[in-house]
Amino acid sequence: MNSLRFTAEKTSNGVVERDFTVGEIPGVLWSPASGAERAPLVLLGHGGGTHKKWPAMTGRAHLLVTRCGFHVACIDAPGHGDRPRTAHDEQEIAAMLAARAAGEPEGPVVVRYNAHLAERAVPEWQATLDALQDLPEIGAEGPVGYFGLNMGTAIGVPLVAADPRITAAVFGLHWPDALAETAKQITVPIEFAMQWDDEHIPRASGLALFDAFASTEKTLHVNPGKHKELPRFEADSAARFLARHLGRAVTSAA
Repeated sequence: MNSLRFTAEKTSNGVVERDFTVGEIPGVLWSPASGAERAPLVLLGHGGGTHKKWPAMTGRAHLLVTRCGFHVACIDAPGHGDRPRTAHDEQEIAAMLAARAAGEPEGPVVVRYNAHLAERAVPEWQATLDALQDLPEIGAEGPVGYFGLNMGTAIGVPLVAADPRITAAVFGLHWPDALAETAKQITVPIEFAMQWDDEHIPRASGLALFDAFASTEKTLHVNPGKHKELPRFEADSAARFLARHLGRAVTSAA
């Protein structure tokens, strides 16, 4: 069993940021700077081509820590951030860039590659969650949520389906092709975001993935705009959703 080892720490604006490793998996844990009170844990899944400290990840983490009092963790997906790429990673990235350069749809390559990454990442996330729950400030009995868009959804859907410790999740911005059957296994509360004018993911595809979740409580958030134009206020909505289901109150923005 791999144990968690902290490798760096800094504090800023009421948030403690600690880099860690679990075996060969690099990650970061954000926590409230004041007090050692146990609090819920939210797992963040980053998007394709980014990493655990991408500005969107850091921003969402700080929001969840300062406004909800959560602990928040993110790990680098295989072939991302501080992790080396395999020959297969390089091949799939080249195929995606070639499709983009030719003006062809990138979706088929992204769906295939993200499904491969999910097979590798789900057991890594579960090992990381095991290690995080050994920390006294998190514990094994506390509630756990998940928040991931794009590739974070491709990895998060099979993770949430496989791990009953995760009791609420925020997903969005992905195709249903490799995920719909797995989504049918998920019954926890879901919030799902999509863009009405997404140039990559057809409107019907986004709706099909939302429809596939078996959750009796699920909410669809649709905004006008292209794939990368998801409004920032959706992060506030995700924080309220996770606070409602993980048991913490959202405080007002400073």
